[in-house]
Amino acid sequence: MHTRLFGTSILALTLASILSAACTRGSENPDTTGTTGTGVGVRVSQIDIGRSLAADKTINGNTDSFKPNDTIYASIATEGTAAAPATLKARWTFQDGQVVNESTQTIAPAGNARTEFHISKPDGWPAGKYKLEVFLNGASAGTRDVEVER
Repeated sequence: MHTRLFGTSILALTLASILSAACTRGSENPDTTGTTGTGVGVRVSQIDIGRSLAADKTINGNTDSFKPNDTIYASIATEGTAAAPATLKARWTFQDGQVVNESTQTIAPAGNARTEFHISKPDGWPAGKYKLEVFLNGASAGTRDVEVER
């Protein structure tokens, strides 16, 4: 009787060890290390604003001051590798909080990457202060202020 009880105890301990090791391995996800709480291994590292883009989607001449008929470009730099596609969202608001534009792009970077957003208004932007807020998978990843001057 003691042998059967001893054998059952050893079996139970062995199964517990195997399950514990499997659970520990499942929680060690290297793709989430160093993120900004987004659940993927990618983060927004820089937000640049300007009037034009280079071929590599970087800004030609960063500025935060624009004329009413300018197209306003944003170049979002990301670092890391996405374990699954990630969503970048750009929300542009006017000084009174009114949303001027909101757009999203799905990205799946494998290393450093750039994503471009832009807004334009053929009849001209009203003078004032605007804000760009960038979201990565729904979490705010940074803001930039811009001003349209007459």
